[in-house]
Amino acid sequence: MVTVHYFFDPMCGWCYGASSLIEHLNQRNGVSLVLHPGGMVANRAIDPSFRQHILQHDQQIARETGAVFGDDYVTRIKSTAPVVMDSYLTAQAILAADTVGGDPLEMLRAIQQGHYRHGLAVNQLDTLAALAEKIGLDESAWRATMAANEAQLHDTIAQTRQLMTQHQVSGYPTLMVETAQGWQKVAPSSFYRREEQWQSYWDGVLANDVSASPAQI
Repeated sequence: MVTVHYFFDPMCGWCYGASSLIEHLNQRNGVSLVLHPGGMVANRAIDPSFRQHILQHDQQIARETGAVFGDDYVTRIKSTAPVVMDSYLTAQAILAADTVGGDPLEMLRAIQQGHYRHGLAVNQLDTLAALAEKIGLDESAWRATMAANEAQLHDTIAQTRQLMTQHQVSGYPTLMVETAQGWQKVAPSSFYRREEQWQSYWDGVLANDVSASPAQI
């Protein structure tokens, strides 16, 4: 079993662009994918003057990764209505999904799709609850966990930042593989629109699993 650490942020456009690569990795036998949310932005409204920059940035992400930004999302960013980004509540939703027995990556995917394709207000608890129910989670159990795990969220984000500093990781998305030689960085950006090469790369990693060992944190 190879342990792979994924440093990400739910509100990171490049993480959305890398989602197909991460999903492939999560589905592979022999890979244990550990999610580390980063806490990039805390419940902050987008400055109206910054919205055009965001749309231009999204176009670059779409060109380089093939990610689709939906019409509802684009319309929402172009509008004058408030758009609030919250990495903390969305990360908390992912932790809650894991706690109640769901797939945290599936919750991340639902949040990304809800935001970047459908223009949903994923900074709102009711929106996240609807997404949790949509992926098959018990909504009442998920809500109860959300109410109880705020301290866990802050501990998790603090650990993410500590690990990023320790391993000299900057920016999202970043992957690191535990090996006998230490943690090795993998840049998803090297594999955008190169799914076959991505698969071959991990074939090689798994073939050399004999060298993998738990890292000393």
